[in-house]
Amino acid sequence: MPSDMNSIPKAASAALPAGSHACPHTAMVFAAGLGARMRPLTETTPKPLIKVGGKPLIDHMLDRFAAIGLPQAVVNVHYLAQQIKDHLATRTEPHIIISDESDLLLDQGGGIKRALPFLGKDPFFICNTDAFWIEGPHSNIERLARAWDPERMDILLLIAATTSSEGIDWPGDFTFQPDGRLKKREERFVAPFVYAGVGIVKPELFMHEPRDVFPLSPYFFEAAAKDRLFGVRLDGIWLHVGTPEAIEVAERKLVRSVL
Repeated sequence: MPSDMNSIPKAASAALPAGSHACPHTAMVFAAGLGARMRPLTETTPKPLIKVGGKPLIDHMLDRFAAIGLPQAVVNVHYLAQQIKDHLATRTEPHIIISDESDLLLDQGGGIKRALPFLGKDPFFICNTDAFWIEGPHSNIERLARAWDPERMDILLLIAATTSSEGIDWPGDFTFQPDGRLKKREERFVAPFVYAGVGIVKPELFMHEPRDVFPLSPYFFEAAAKDRLFGVRLDGIWLHVGTPEAIEVAERKLVRSVL
């Protein structure tokens, strides 16, 4: 069951971007996966704690959330859960809540459902821990928050160009319409954009789901079919850090980005 890490104080929210719509104040960070494609590194270390540029993947994302003043992040854990709990106990921002799935791996959709008591009734960020990018001139998470419009959207995703991203070994995910709507890739076609691992969703999408274990992606496609799925193009370079080889690519890109 979810457990609150009370020893970690809440962060200030003053830096959250102001806009015409309320910005999310909570993130759901997915850290429960087995990291099978990252073996042998993940035989002893959970994927969220694999380091790129000397920093664990999960900290790259949590630091981005902290930079915009996000008060709270819910992190689900399953595989090698205690290592992640111990690591996060050292953080002060954002406030960390652990949603413990040690008893059963729930997939991302099921992880959200279990964490709903902590996520609350307002829209929240979702985040994969292997969502890794070299930032452009502006915070992509802040740009995502500014673009959020609950009147038009059920889900808003950060997307990256398939051809200019690193570590893409699938034919893309979405097409991007002029008004910002996303459409699911058609079979046997290559889509020009991939999901970059971060988004904003409404909690009511999951409140009446009868299953405990279920994936998240069908919710994207259902929203797309209803013209309620939108995207924001990533500003910078997106790298899918899903294999040991991808870590080497990301390290080289990081070095070049600071030269």
